[in-house]
Amino acid sequence: MPFKEAFRLYIWPRRRHVLIGLVLITISRLAGLVMPGASKYMIDNAIANKDLQLLGLLLAAVVVAIIIQSITSFLLTKLLSVEAQAMISQLRTRVQKKVLSLPIGFFDGTKSGELVSRIMTDVEGVRNLVGTGLVQLVGGTITAVLSLVLLIRISPMMTLYTLVPLGLFAFIALKAFGRIRPIFRTRGQINAEVTGRLTESLNGVRVIKGFNAELQENLEFERGVQRLFENVRQSLTATAMITSSSTFLLGLASAGIMAIGGWQIIRGDLTVGDFLAFMLYLGFMIAPIVQMSNIGSQLTEAFAGLDRTEELMRMEPEDKPEERPVVLDRVKGDIRFDDVHFAYEEGQEVLHGISFEAHAGSVIALVGSSGSGKTTIAGLAASFLKPTSGRVTIDGHDLAEVRLSSYRQFLGVVLQDDFLFEGTIRANILFPRPNATEDQVKRAVEGAHVNEFTDRMPDGLDTVIGERGVKLSGGQRQRVAIARAMLADPRILVLDEATSNLDTESEALIQRSLNALVKDRTTFVIAHRLSTIRQATEILVVEQGTIVERGTHAELIAKEGRYFDLYTYQARI
Repeated sequence: MPFKEAFRLYIWPRRRHVLIGLVLITISRLAGLVMPGASKYMIDNAIANKDLQLLGLLLAAVVVAIIIQSITSFLLTKLLSVEAQAMISQLRTRVQKKVLSLPIGFFDGTKSGELVSRIMTDVEGVRNLVGTGLVQLVGGTITAVLSLVLLIRISPMMTLYTLVPLGLFAFIALKAFGRIRPIFRTRGQINAEVTGRLTESLNGVRVIKGFNAELQENLEFERGVQRLFENVRQSLTATAMITSSSTFLLGLASAGIMAIGGWQIIRGDLTVGDFLAFMLYLGFMIAPIVQMSNIGSQLTEAFAGLDRTEELMRMEPEDKPEERPVVLDRVKGDIRFDDVHFAYEEGQEVLHGISFEAHAGSVIALVGSSGSGKTTIAGLAASFLKPTSGRVTIDGHDLAEVRLSSYRQFLGVVLQDDFLFEGTIRANILFPRPNATEDQVKRAVEGAHVNEFTDRMPDGLDTVIGERGVKLSGGQRQRVAIARAMLADPRILVLDEATSNLDTESEALIQRSLNALVKDRTTFVIAHRLSTIRQATEILVVEQGTIVERGTHAELIAKEGRYFDLYTYQARI
């Protein structure tokens, strides 16, 4: 990210804080120059002339300067560090909001742990732009320039000698920073990948232990950590080059100054006080330059992280107002697929000309073998996916032109993986309607028969279920997910294997609940257990991305086609 763009996005909106910081750092650095000047007058005037009054004034000036430095340092840190942390919080919020606005396809190809790293870690470097880093860079420049002017006044010859090694150091530092930046950028990527893999491992710990795969996971993580170490080693090498060159070149400068200064003092061209002041001012000029090299490294790392953040921020959201101008105030529920084609990857089409109508209040069942395209059709109906060609319409409006937020407020889903959030059973059921009344929650709980197992728990609905509901059985998780959908009271309902994790007895209970749930709602049901969809308004048999049969249960049984084969096969087993 160029500095100009970073200035416009992050620094200029906070110009008031930065300006106050610059004033404080200037006052602090000017106060810091009091001691070298006072040292000269103390040696050349106060001590030489035994002037106690002047000595007292000089000491008072130094003490006041120290107090000013302490106060300005405190205010500077309090003002800018707090503002930088506030900005990091705001930026994290913006990035998280942006990530959630991206299409489902983005998440299908990106690890969740990697996204966590990009949201939480990549924005950290911004503190060096708005925080004390940038201000110290400017303050260091001010100190170095003022010190240079004072050095020239004391001894132009020694100053000129000093500038040669400093110029070489600046050249080496610039070259090193040019090499470090891509290393920092790669580090962010590697860190995100390692974090992503670690997150996957922790989420899948039961699979790892179940297959005795701890060793291979350890090796996988070790390889990632080793890649991260190699990246850090490269940056440390460049940083070490800067440090060692500064030590060598500044050491040469000090040795030369001792020789020149000693020679001038012997000749009487320079006083001892002048020499002491020169050495102190030299320290004030060199220290900011060395410090600026460290700050430069921090700013380089910040720009690398912000580059990756801006990559995310430039991605197109799925719900763009200019492309989706239609806002739905109400939904009747008529959904139509008109010659819909879809491909997850170019040239690999998974749906081929799907056409059907789902009238308001109807139940459309999708059956077929695994990989036939059933979930893709449901995903299109839920607006998770967008047709490659053809149209999906809701009440006559092309879903590709409908504001997704206005459509999804009428949508409810029960997905096959029945995802639950860490927290209580109650919090998961309340997820779609946080302000629902206790009576509404109770009806949803009883409708999905959640109370059958929560009544046996000491904390009931307030039982904490762990990450992804790990403390519940598959059937219990599914019932909580169904209760969540019941509480949402949607007009469009997508049930993806909503009874797949239930035993026969629970399935019978849930089936009655689902019959009540789907009433007067347009419902898409994906089911492998064909016994659960006998009452569907229309059954679509999908094979290899096309609808090969359609009709009611009785009609399809009478045809003795593909549905008949599937149904009779299941009945035998």
